[in-house]
Amino acid sequence: MIALLASKRLSLLYGLSLFAQFSFAAVHTTPYLAMHVTPKYAQLHAMPYANPNAPKGGVLSQSSLGTFDNLNSMNGKGSATEGVNYLFDSLMDRSLDEPRVMYPLLAEKVSYDPDDLRFVIFHLNPKARFNNGQPVTADDVKFTFDTYQTKANLGFQMYLSDLAKTEVISRYQVKFIFKSRNNVEMPLIVASLPIYSKQDWSNKDFTRITLQPIVGSGPYMLERIDAGRSISYKRSPNYWARDLPVNKGRYNFDRLKYVYYRNLEVSFEGFKSRQFYLYEEKNIRNWITAYHFPAMQSGWIKKYKARLGTPLDIQSLVFNIRRSPLNDIHLRKALTYAYDFEWQNKALFFNQNRRLQSYFDNTDLAATGKPSTAELNIIQPFLKRLDPVMRQGVLADWHYPVSDGSGFNRQNLLIAQKILKDAGYMIRNGKLYDRQGKLIQIELLMQLENPQRELMPFVRNLNRLGIQVKLRQVDVPQYMERIRRQDFDMMVMKMPQTLTPGKEQAQFWSSAAADESNNYNYSGIKNPAIDQMIDKIVAAKHRDEVVLYTRVLDRLLRAGYYQILTYGKPERWFAYWDIYQQPKIKPKLSVGWEYWWVDADKASKLDQAIQKHQ
Repeated sequence: MIALLASKRLSLLYGLSLFAQFSFAAVHTTPYLAMHVTPKYAQLHAMPYANPNAPKGGVLSQSSLGTFDNLNSMNGKGSATEGVNYLFDSLMDRSLDEPRVMYPLLAEKVSYDPDDLRFVIFHLNPKARFNNGQPVTADDVKFTFDTYQTKANLGFQMYLSDLAKTEVISRYQVKFIFKSRNNVEMPLIVASLPIYSKQDWSNKDFTRITLQPIVGSGPYMLERIDAGRSISYKRSPNYWARDLPVNKGRYNFDRLKYVYYRNLEVSFEGFKSRQFYLYEEKNIRNWITAYHFPAMQSGWIKKYKARLGTPLDIQSLVFNIRRSPLNDIHLRKALTYAYDFEWQNKALFFNQNRRLQSYFDNTDLAATGKPSTAELNIIQPFLKRLDPVMRQGVLADWHYPVSDGSGFNRQNLLIAQKILKDAGYMIRNGKLYDRQGKLIQIELLMQLENPQRELMPFVRNLNRLGIQVKLRQVDVPQYMERIRRQDFDMMVMKMPQTLTPGKEQAQFWSSAAADESNNYNYSGIKNPAIDQMIDKIVAAKHRDEVVLYTRVLDRLLRAGYYQILTYGKPERWFAYWDIYQQPKIKPKLSVGWEYWWVDADKASKLDQAIQKHQ
């Protein structure tokens, strides 16, 4: 009897707990997705950095380097085409002013509990259509994510590793169920990825490289491919989402065109001869010295500097620590002293670059000074397990070595020699040998467009340390294949970073990503402290937590000497033929060129002026 009463009492408590769970759960439905922030533009009919009355028409043409062979950018194969993202819509669209905020696109609203992220439900807009007229349904969304999780490259599958499954609730409702309940980034991730048509892929192999048209629901459709040379898109005449608030005054160009060139020099000449109209200048020498040609002097071309509140790209020399000799942190530290930024910036870059001191440079995520009390509380449990060199670096007021800019780098090379000597390295006949008497030789892998003149000072300094360096320049496909196979000692890398770090940090730095050939942990980092810090970033609910854990991650990455951070600039430089206009208010997190438009009067006057001079 007592057992029976106890059983009934437990059943009653269990039933009450279930009732409480469903009665008081904080699941709410909103016409935006905001992770622990208040959206600023939920009531607006257009984004503040848009001109809703912008005229439609004309072409925006840009350049790209290398070549292309794949319209399916999501399978990780080959070289994806520029602009392919404009073929597809995602469930929601990111604000260009607010981190962790998204507004309706394919989904008109979303249901979730920001404090218990076991699942999120997207309510699709019944008006959403693919460009062939077919409706976008929950089946298409489920097909897309099932495909990503089984057929995309391993790196991308890892990016989605916290997604347990995708369920169709109804024709226009789709539910994402997550493995954890505290991954703040996962709803934003699934909301931001392109959605494919299930019907379109019924007889196609997702894993194959293809230049065959793919059905999308985005603002543009494929117009023409000149294989390996150019690709152009035309504005979809029946784009279903053109009147949504995020799209008012957006996608104003009738056509988008990308012209491909083998190197920057030829690309620049193509811009000067009007083969395309908008050029991002990445060569500082050009920006300072090369814009004196007739079209510039006549005022037909304008320069534009865009200063954004986003992290500077991670531009670096990457050490492959999977294999000798760069698996030794002492050698990697010594090599860091051989990189002479000050001379390089003065002699090659007109003092326009600045030295990167953080993997999150130009943001509040960057670690500065010595660790704060809050940072020390997080770091303390890991200290005893860190290599002494790494331990010292984590606790330091970190700055990369500074030279006198003379080009000799004498003081820093003396420090490097001492580091090597104290670690047991030996110099014999001007060559460096490790403790086992093995000659230290390094191959530095670079793409053809990477100028050797930027690296030769570093190579000369390494030679002064007795290190034999072989510069190996290869074309883009061979370069990509070698880094996918982790077949390099050192390489030159440029990789974007984000203002809202999350699961992608695992792709960059985690132990799980170190041995995956299609992932981005090129150094091969396997460090439990870094793994745990990534987990904390992913689980962080508030911005102050994200900042705190990211700063600790930053300290660990720097102190591990996995890469030599080189240089960057907080502005992006553009030149364009003077036919474009842009809104007065600029977005903070993007150049936002899709909100620009063609000024028909300027375009006509430019054509007339050029004809007179021909």
